[in-house]
Amino acid sequence: MSELWSDIGPGLWPAYWVTIQLTIYSAIGSLIWGTILAGMRVSPVPVMRVFGAFYVNIVRNTPLTLIVLFCSIGLYYNLGLALAPENENFVKNNNFWLAVLAFVLYTSTFVCETLRSGFNTVPLGQAEAARSLGLPFTKVLGVIILPQAMRSVIGPMGSVLIALTKNTTVASVIGVGEASLLMKEQIENHGDQIIAIFVIIAIGFMVLTLTEGLIFGYLAKRLAVKR
Repeated sequence: MSELWSDIGPGLWPAYWVTIQLTIYSAIGSLIWGTILAGMRVSPVPVMRVFGAFYVNIVRNTPLTLIVLFCSIGLYYNLGLALAPENENFVKNNNFWLAVLAFVLYTSTFVCETLRSGFNTVPLGQAEAARSLGLPFTKVLGVIILPQAMRSVIGPMGSVLIALTKNTTVASVIGVGEASLLMKEQIENHGDQIIAIFVIIAIGFMVLTLTEGLIFGYLAKRLAVKR
């Protein structure tokens, strides 16, 4: 066990730091793109509604591993899309940002549907009153509906973030050095201690996800819309 810990210990924080970075950057991008998609889903413009529905239904039902591989093989190797500057760490950094892009494309669909369910919690009369005053759709959505919907779905958004944190393990398929890649490397080096390796990595993810759950649970109670 001491030999295992001497091998896995020094790599734990760097691996989980990559996992945390993947989660943070992907969460920010998913919130932005997911909000735009949610606006499209309820837009009065038919083309935008069709695009939003098509995107969400296709991407949400596509395995995340395929999306990650598409971003790596399809966008980079075939189309030459580079998301990192050319330097000695180009491959490592580019794979990281390609993984972030894949997580944003995928997770934003769940953010969209979560927000859209939040729209239904806003009394219809508020939107109708705003439209009767001559406010355009973007103003009604951004000023009246979205702020209330955001507050009503803080809890479900926490569940989306927890799922995103666990989904970051898929990034290892393109060589991103996060926690699950460390686990695979240690299993190869210490095949007789698989259970101990699983337990160590699982504890790390439990710390991350339980912390996220506690934070979002507190925010959901603190910022809940009083009706």
